[in-house]
Amino acid sequence: MTTTTGLRPRALVRASGGPRYAVALAVDALGTGLLRPFLLLYGVTVLRLSAPVTGVAMTVGVVAGLVCMPAVGRWLDRGARSTVVAASMLVRVVGVALLLATPEGNTGLFAAAALFLGVGNQAWPAAHAALVATVTHGRERDTALAAGRALRNGALGVGALIATACLAGGTTALQALAAVTGVAYLGAAALAWSVHLHARPATTSTDADADPDPDPGKGAVPRMRALLAANVIYVFCLNVPEIALPLILVTQLHASPVWSAAVFVANTVLVVTLQVPVTAFMSRFPRRTVLALAGVVLALSYLGFLAAASQGPGWGAPAVAAVSVVCTLGEILYAGSATALVTALAPTRVLGRTLARFELSTGLGLAVSPAAITALAPHGPAALWGTLTAATLAAASAVRGR
Repeated sequence: MTTTTGLRPRALVRASGGPRYAVALAVDALGTGLLRPFLLLYGVTVLRLSAPVTGVAMTVGVVAGLVCMPAVGRWLDRGARSTVVAASMLVRVVGVALLLATPEGNTGLFAAAALFLGVGNQAWPAAHAALVATVTHGRERDTALAAGRALRNGALGVGALIATACLAGGTTALQALAAVTGVAYLGAAALAWSVHLHARPATTSTDADADPDPDPGKGAVPRMRALLAANVIYVFCLNVPEIALPLILVTQLHASPVWSAAVFVANTVLVVTLQVPVTAFMSRFPRRTVLALAGVVLALSYLGFLAAASQGPGWGAPAVAAVSVVCTLGEILYAGSATALVTALAPTRVLGRTLARFELSTGLGLAVSPAAITALAPHGPAALWGTLTAATLAAASAVRGR
């Protein structure tokens, strides 16, 4: 097996789908960063809907996106690549258009807008991974996937900062924000479409640079099922900086909200700067080993949060912020190995459906984790972090087990 420790910037862009596709990714992520964190505020402040109604509509959109994933997988397996990526962006253009057309107090149109936005958001990751897997292979593919994630995180952060600045402008500014988002999605869709990438439906099932797994046929299904089940637990780490830490910092340690913002910004900066080099460095190890290591690192960070929470209001907040760096490192290891491992293990002829199932498990984890975290937190730090530690170590064991 040939190991690639890194790619030059131009080669990395080519491996990620080319310059136009890289621009499409950045524009799409910027649009998502502009709108996604503030869709709830748009429903409440602009459309005058109640918070529960708005939340239910957004949840329905996420669920609808998950339900559509099998169809997306079958479309990818018929060879579509750039078409599916562009479609995931165009669907969100429709969602934004419906959002702008929704009159005040109209729940139905807002729910329809959330549905289209949810379908596009859920379909994009699998379509992107399939496109990258078509234009590059082995460890270069892993690095290209990591670069796409770093680029997306950076653009999401910039979009969120711009959107935060627009909040001071009230209703008019939020409406303008939605309109700019729709234009961004439309431009990104045009750029992605212009790549014109289509894969010939495959009849073979090997990846020359896949993880060295013996007996790839007979045990592939049980191993993939274990991986998908473990992924549901791993995904909790993505909501720790956004949900668990602010909850602990504000309600239990009574710290200033500035600490929560600092943790979120640090997480974004670290992912943007370290995702590619860490993924390239870890390419000398089997993907399965790296993913299991990610679980161990995340579990250690959860134990660190447990210890930090016991420090009380004085030193608790700085300790939580320091441990969050370890948690981010675990997230980087997870993000750099999970999709890469699934892509390497998947038979080429069912790559799309396998990636769709992986995104289903990711979506399930993202949907369940806020409820689980908020249900455990009132019972104390030991209940929250102890449960997360045990579950993550069990997931890491399932990933590493044969």
